[in-house]
Amino acid sequence: MRFAIRLRPENEPYRVPFSNQHYLQGLIYRRIQRVNPDLSLSLHSPKVPKLFTYSLFMVEKREVERRRPYFLGSGRAYFYFSTAVPEIAEAFIGGLLQSPEVELWGERFRVEEVRAVAEPERLSGRKFVTLSPIAVTTKRFQFGKLRSYDLGPDEPEFYELIKENLREKYLHIFGANPPEDFEMKVFNAKPKRFEVKPGIFQIAWHLVFRAKGDEGLLKAGYLAGFGEKNSIGFGMVKADGRRRT
Repeated sequence: MRFAIRLRPENEPYRVPFSNQHYLQGLIYRRIQRVNPDLSLSLHSPKVPKLFTYSLFMVEKREVERRRPYFLGSGRAYFYFSTAVPEIAEAFIGGLLQSPEVELWGERFRVEEVRAVAEPERLSGRKFVTLSPIAVTTKRFQFGKLRSYDLGPDEPEFYELIKENLREKYLHIFGANPPEDFEMKVFNAKPKRFEVKPGIFQIAWHLVFRAKGDEGLLKAGYLAGFGEKNSIGFGMVKADGRRRT
């Protein structure tokens, strides 16, 4: 299930931090907690797969000021939300509609429209474009210590871990042994550095890619996100263009 959420600003222009995912994460959890406190509590468990993702915060018009950690937006703002769990969608969207006044990073908005977005009938062979960048990490020894390392699409392990992550999502969503049939080809890649928490950074990738394989694996990625850290705003994609077999 995925939704397009459109917001009307209280004032224009308004500031939007380039690293805005954690603000949207807070909004999502607050609205879920308002409707379903038990679900909200369970989603805070580190061992529970979240199975939802969302896009970056987008605006109709934007103006970038040099050396500022934000840009100026005008017109309507919007973002996309997607989940493989109907209960999560019901709680978050219900919470938004119950309390449409939204404050983010000190700016005020009002939820103007929530629209369900139809899913493609078939995903294998389609081209995908990221709505929030894809994050993939591993552990490597650096300066004598095992540290977190952000992988990129020029490294084979990047694709291996995306596939492994999709198989894990498939298991939780469908409750069945996940298939192996998956491949992706990247056509365009652009790295972005985001501050996910104060002082903690993540390098993730805006990609244009084609994916082929099992429809269930691709649906898991389409609904719950490709790569890691989906519940903090990474890995949402849209299907773009015709399928190729």
